[in-house]
Amino acid sequence: MRKIHVIGIGAGDPEQLTLQAVRALRDTDVFFVLDKGEAKADLTALRRDILTAHVPEGTYRVVRARDPERDRRAGGTAYAPAVGDWRGARADIYERLITEQLDADGTGAFLVWGDPSLYDSTLGILEELLDRGTVSFEYDVVPGISSVSSLMARHRTTLNRVGRPVQITTGRRLAEGYPRETDDVVVMLDAHQAFRRYVDQDVDIYWGAYLGTADEILVSGPLGEVAPRIERLRAEARERKGWIMDTYLLRRDPGCD
Repeated sequence: MRKIHVIGIGAGDPEQLTLQAVRALRDTDVFFVLDKGEAKADLTALRRDILTAHVPEGTYRVVRARDPERDRRAGGTAYAPAVGDWRGARADIYERLITEQLDADGTGAFLVWGDPSLYDSTLGILEELLDRGTVSFEYDVVPGISSVSSLMARHRTTLNRVGRPVQITTGRRLAEGYPRETDDVVVMLDAHQAFRRYVDQDVDIYWGAYLGTADEILVSGPLGEVAPRIERLRAEARERKGWIMDTYLLRRDPGCD
C-alpha cells in the first residue's frame, strides 16, 4: 500500500527539523509541493533548501502542482463555504498526485509549515480522500516546531503565565472582541492587523514575521507604543516580498476588560 508522511518542517529554518522529521524525509520517494505562484516562489525555495540540507541528492523526486486560489473576499456566512470549496479543490489535486505520481508501494510526503496540527488543512484533506475511497494509502504525522513556538523562543518569553490559560485564535475572531476569559492570546492569520483595536489598553505585543528565515522581523513592547512601527514594517515587507506570514502574542494586564 502507498504510504504518506505528513512532515512538520518548522517555520523555515532547516536546522529546526526534528530527528524524526529527517528520518521521514530520507524515507520518502516523492515529495508533493503545491506551488503558490511567483510571488511566493521563495516558499518553494525554502522547501528545496530543507531537502538539500537533509536528504541525499538523487534519492527522491519532487512533484509540483499549482495551489488553487481561495476566495479571500468571502466573509461572514460565506467564509466557511469558501474555505470548503478551496479544500475540495486541494483534495482533487492531492488525489491526482498520489494516484499518478506514487507507485502502489511507494512513499510520498507533504511538507507542512510549522506543525501539521495547527492551522493547516493537510490532515483533513487526506481524511477526505480516504472517505472518497478512490485511492488507498496509509499516513503518519511528524510534528514540527510551530510558528508559535518559534515566536516565543525568539522573544525569550513563555506562551502563558503561571496558572493562566492561553488561547490561539485568528485575526478575524480577535476583531470581534478580546477573549473575556483569557489575557494571553496568540493570533494567527491576521491579514487586517486586528491588534489595532486594542492600542488604548494595557496590552503588550510580541510580534514576528517570516520566523525562522533570513527575512525574520521581530518587534515587542507596549502595544500603544509599537503598533505604528509594526504596521510600517509589515507594509514595507509585504510590498518588498509580495506576501507576509506573521504571528503575535497579545499579553493583557490581568483583570482588564
